[in-house]
Amino acid sequence: MSENSIVMKGKNFTITVIYLKNISLNCLKKKLLKIIKKSPKFFQYAPIILNISKLSYSINWKEIKNMMFSIGFLVIGVSGCNNIHVKNFLLKSGIPVLLEGKEHFYSSSPIFNYTQKISKSVKNELKTQIITNPVRSGQKIYFPNVDIIIQSNVSAGAEIISDRNVHIYGVMRGKVLAGAKGDVTSQIFCSHLCAELVSIAGEYLILENNSKKYINKMVKIFLKKKKIIIQNF
Repeated sequence: MSENSIVMKGKNFTITVIYLKNISLNCLKKKLLKIIKKSPKFFQYAPIILNISKLSYSINWKEIKNMMFSIGFLVIGVSGCNNIHVKNFLLKSGIPVLLEGKEHFYSSSPIFNYTQKISKSVKNELKTQIITNPVRSGQKIYFPNVDIIIQSNVSAGAEIISDRNVHIYGVMRGKVLAGAKGDVTSQIFCSHLCAELVSIAGEYLILENNSKKYINKMVKIFLKKKKIIIQNF
């Protein structure tokens, strides 16, 4: 068998995380269906991660997985699990226990202090990635630790992800995510807003009726008190 028959690579994917709270399964289902109704195609058979850090009681994992599947979600893992017994149970049940990117970003104080000491010369090495061609439907663009500038259009069904800022000088459709590693100061700038979804540092906004006044306008999108703000400029 050829050594090249199996190739393993690390890849970045954008996954929706649902933070479970102490509410009944029926109540959770109703709330999720209300969200799905706003953008059914976006959420259809979407992979999700369940964060259980705020749960104070045990839940029936079989029931919740079946419920999620019945409304169109596919549970691929659990995060925020601090109980070793629950963690072992999940692993034995075949459910991966994951650590979210934010948990790395806002880690313990020694790591935080270390990042404060990064030299200016290293910071200056961060560059801007410029894309001159149109981004087609189905394409996913991601470059780590840089601003992304797109000088053409982004089609519906495309996905743009940046750890920092995103600048789009054409029509912005599809999904655009800035601050993918948790940088709450990241922003999105575009000349024609037509996106299906925008996200900054994990907070996301589905463009719907109350955002119509910004459609096809030149806007900047930023985060304020964990809420996404769209502003003309």
